[in-house]
Amino acid sequence: MDAFYASVEQLDNPKLKGKPVAVGGNSQRGVVAAASYEARKFGVKSAMPSAKAAKQCPNLIFVKPRFPRYKELSSQIREVFFEYTDLVEPLSLDEAYLDVTENKIGLNSATLIAKEIKQKIQARTGLIASAGISYNKFLAKTASDMDKPDGLYVILPDEAEDFVSKLPVHRFHGIGKVTAEKMVKAGIFTGKDLKKKSLEDLKLRYGKSGQYYYNICRAIDHRMVQPTRETKSVSAERTFEDNIYELEDAIEEVDRIAHISFDRYQRSKASDGHTITIKLKYGDFRQITRSKTLEQAINNESEFVAIARQLMTEDLLDEHGVRLIGVGISNFRKDEEPEQQSQLTLEF
Repeated sequence: MDAFYASVEQLDNPKLKGKPVAVGGNSQRGVVAAASYEARKFGVKSAMPSAKAAKQCPNLIFVKPRFPRYKELSSQIREVFFEYTDLVEPLSLDEAYLDVTENKIGLNSATLIAKEIKQKIQARTGLIASAGISYNKFLAKTASDMDKPDGLYVILPDEAEDFVSKLPVHRFHGIGKVTAEKMVKAGIFTGKDLKKKSLEDLKLRYGKSGQYYYNICRAIDHRMVQPTRETKSVSAERTFEDNIYELEDAIEEVDRIAHISFDRYQRSKASDGHTITIKLKYGDFRQITRSKTLEQAINNESEFVAIARQLMTEDLLDEHGVRLIGVGISNFRKDEEPEQQSQLTLEF
């Protein structure tokens, strides 16, 4: 979806149409969750501090996020997807991969299916989507960002390697801003430059990601579309207007956030969590975590909150203060299912 949260706000409030809109808080600690295309012309983008966004765009209109409304429209959009295929892998409320190799309408053209989906989304919700079409995830995702807003971009198999060779590394999906900057400093500007590096070199430079970079600069991506994604953790967090310095205040916030986290845990499809984790981010942006793992699954809210409180101790406080606290639960497994143990074998 194109500028999803901001577009929803403009859809529901016609007075915002054509104006620079940022979804998020406009406080000193606020962060932009989404920006309309009118705001993006001024350099406003998601994850930017609200104070900086307001300086770059003096006429910027801040709107508080309404996630229930975004989820409602996201569900309507996914209903359109399932009219064509059951192989839908949501990445977020506003983005998904679809495998339409075998589709429900028997149409032998992914491009025509994408056009129909875009039209139905607009007709049913009033919102605009962009689509990328290709034969693997990396190329489809890259294509979806090529012609926004209201884009429809196709990368054909016989065009893929040439397309990737000319693509700047900062436009590669999976190569973040920091990594792209490191690559440029190392003389890697495009896919062609990246392809010159050996697999051993890339692994040495970028660790486990080296294999992925080696493949994508050759337009190779074997990942399948996964209709269901296993939940690894459930959490909640909060950034404070003013840093916290006192243990009593920190515990009070942990208690409040833990209740929210446990509610999400109960409403999620995840179950049988064994590990509770608290996360703290300090005023200087350093971040730490503390965890406790239990033998039995955690299914009692009082127990969950109590353990989270116990993890928040005096020694975790810092002279810079605490600007963010998060509480989460993970390590989902059935108690009756023992963890697999590996055994060494010798061949004679």
